[in-house]
Amino acid sequence: MKYHKIDSKLFIKNRKNFAAQMQPKSIAFFNSNDIYPISADSTMPFEQHRDIFYLSGVDQEESILVLFPDCPNPKNREVLFLKETNEHIAVWEGEKLTKDAAFKTSGIKTVYWIQDLDKVLFEMMTQAETVYINTNEHYRANVETETREDRFTKWLKDKYPAHRVAKSNPILQRLRSVKDQIEIDLIQHACDITEKGFRRVLDFVKPGVWEFDIEAEFMHEFLRNRSKKFAYTPIVASGNNANVLHYIENNQQCQAGDLILLDVGAEYANYSSDMSRTIPVSGRFTKRQKEVYNAVNRVKNEATKLLVPGTLWKEYHEEVGKIITKELLDLKLLDKTDVKNENPEWPAYKKYFMHGTSHHMGLDTHDYGILTEPMQPNMVFTVEPGIYIPDEGFGIRLEDDVVIQKTGEPFNLMRNIPIEADEIEELMNK
Repeated sequence: MKYHKIDSKLFIKNRKNFAAQMQPKSIAFFNSNDIYPISADSTMPFEQHRDIFYLSGVDQEESILVLFPDCPNPKNREVLFLKETNEHIAVWEGEKLTKDAAFKTSGIKTVYWIQDLDKVLFEMMTQAETVYINTNEHYRANVETETREDRFTKWLKDKYPAHRVAKSNPILQRLRSVKDQIEIDLIQHACDITEKGFRRVLDFVKPGVWEFDIEAEFMHEFLRNRSKKFAYTPIVASGNNANVLHYIENNQQCQAGDLILLDVGAEYANYSSDMSRTIPVSGRFTKRQKEVYNAVNRVKNEATKLLVPGTLWKEYHEEVGKIITKELLDLKLLDKTDVKNENPEWPAYKKYFMHGTSHHMGLDTHDYGILTEPMQPNMVFTVEPGIYIPDEGFGIRLEDDVVIQKTGEPFNLMRNIPIEADEIEELMNK
């Protein structure tokens, strides 16, 4: 792994918190992801399942974590099953976790090789009454591929049909949405890497560069700072491309006078950052571009203040809608008649700002969090309003990542990344 070693006390604490919410005499299983094939002998880069990583720090394939807090044998209350390493694997693929290395990573003392799973599991299952299975219940989930976790769940329920079944995901949704300070520091590090990439791009952009050139500048800076990749597919959208919300082709030449909407973030140690900035190709905003830019920035600043403990998701977005409606009236994009006659199910402002303002962020860019429950301290959210004007040939989105505090305004993890229009211009013309 490119990232520095994470203190195992994070994973020890996470397991303790999860186990505290398990039913008596219950056992929980968490699987690594598959390495997915492309064709022939090619595979996609491995991405660890975030749940087993959150609970163990194990970042390799063919791994299973088992938690059984009430196991009569104390040795088997926390167990890792790992792919056995050997000299051949070390030569061809690189060294995998040894049992000792797995302990240092996770804090789990009992480590078996995965070929011993059936034998060890039989004894443990005779002592358990309830099985926790790990299903993906994220509100944005739309998965067609059968995962390793899915296959394991089918196998387990078929082999042990008499056990009661419970779900891990509701527990994880709540636990993962509230970050430990170690996690916040890792997200901060990802944001700091993103800052380095952005400052590099401000020096690089000029009329005639291509969107993929800008993408490459970010990737160069990310890799040299121990990030293995973008946290999500980057958006580098110049001109009217910015009005396509998920524009990812990044294949157009940047023209003088246009704006470039950048929605880009580095990952670090599997944790995400998520930044949006909008910059002028020529280094200067036009008067109209700056008017809209400053309006979006004001919305972002006001929306950020609303992210406090106890805030409810639905009410938050309603308040942001009022804030942006005022700005759109001032920009003459809406008039009072538009607002008076609006459809409550699709308010007038949605013509120019059609997506949500914030989402949870952490191990996943769109991280776990139950939207019907009040916001809590140490939740990490994006704040990302935008105004999109196809008729004027540009769209603007600005986005920071913030941590909800016990009192006061959130702490901005992207506070050092330039965002004020005047500062952007100054940096691009120094």
